[in-house]
Amino acid sequence: MTAQTPAALVLEDGRIFRGEAFGSEGSCLGEVVFSTGMTGYQETLTDPSYHRQIVVSTAPQIGNTGWNDEDDESQRIWVAGYVVRDPARTPSSWRSARSLPAEMSRQGVVGISGIDTRAVTRHIRERGAMRAGIFSGAELATDREMIDRVAASGEMVGADLAGDVTTGESYVVRARGERRFTVAALDLGIKSNTPRMMAERGIETHVLPLTSSLSEVRSLAPDGVFLSNGPGDPATADHATELTKEVLGAGIPLFGICFGNQILGRALGRETYKLPYGHRGVNIPVIDDETGRVAITAQNHGFAVRGEPGERFDTEFGRAMVSHHCANDGAVEGLRLLDTPAFSVQYHPEAAAGPHDAAPLFDSFVRLMSEAR
Repeated sequence: MTAQTPAALVLEDGRIFRGEAFGSEGSCLGEVVFSTGMTGYQETLTDPSYHRQIVVSTAPQIGNTGWNDEDDESQRIWVAGYVVRDPARTPSSWRSARSLPAEMSRQGVVGISGIDTRAVTRHIRERGAMRAGIFSGAELATDREMIDRVAASGEMVGADLAGDVTTGESYVVRARGERRFTVAALDLGIKSNTPRMMAERGIETHVLPLTSSLSEVRSLAPDGVFLSNGPGDPATADHATELTKEVLGAGIPLFGICFGNQILGRALGRETYKLPYGHRGVNIPVIDDETGRVAITAQNHGFAVRGEPGERFDTEFGRAMVSHHCANDGAVEGLRLLDTPAFSVQYHPEAAAGPHDAAPLFDSFVRLMSEAR
């Protein structure tokens, strides 16, 4: 049996968890967060919303289905690092092209395995998400040196990260079958499954860089505008917020998810704030404040819009309301304008690994565009 390379997960408050190197050896820095999903690790790792975050999987065994070439949500792994308890020794899936650690090594992603992820999760739940680092191989140093490196790294509050993940140039995802609508999607960290689900509904999606102007949006004569998910502090996304205001003023139907929900909130004059440890996983209950119905949703966010469940408020674009909230902590999970065609949700109706309770929200967007015509 070959010896495992020692590794350490070091938190900014001085807590250290020791295990073995997983994936690439070296070091990484980021905000340590936990995800409660029991499946969908490939989609998680390639989700641009996880940029500059070290993800802890609460599921005890990870890697059983290996890695394939179809399920990526972007062109690369975006997590800063990955923390697992028990990595699968051999993947078992007919779709697997290679193992998870092999893909992490290929892309230079540093990870750690063999630690008590339950203890890490409890620590984050009690102390909050915080800066951290994974160190292995030649980067493994004294405790003091590793803690100092973590303490010198950037915080997530005030981090402007959407520019790191947005597309460099616009591209088009064609509708399947007859084109019924054209949508301009502002790429703040869009996932591949979003335009795919739009295509299934006859939508041609033009994915635009986040620096796009209203004139560039208008040049497409879009039936609607979409604000995608993305990483970082929404308080830094001033351009996206101003563009959203212009879109609302122009009366173009708008739909936002996750980071897009926070951008719409800012455009409506609401503040955003950092959650203690965020919502990340595929099993989070959300309540519709008008119907009382509960949807089980996929989520990945560390910030939220300030507001109360069912709250109604006035904006420069007319009346608005908090349309959804989280059953666990009451956090805002959706916004809707009552006099302007616009709505958003904090969760992921495009969740590729599921659940699919929220998928009909794309149909709601279609109806909004149809009514606006």
